[in-house]
Amino acid sequence: MRTRITLSCTECKQRNYNTTKEKKAHPERLETKKYCPFCKKHTLHRESK
Repeated sequence: MRTRITLSCTECKQRNYNTTKEKKAHPERLETKKYCPFCKKHTLHRESK
């Protein structure tokens, strides 16, 4: 079952993106570089609670 997660910027702490992931296949937290509209640049986004 896929669960909804929220990705937040590591620099400004804003929650920018919503996505889903398979928790059984990937139990660790997701990290990806995405565009942050508040910082106006590409930053590392991590899965938040």
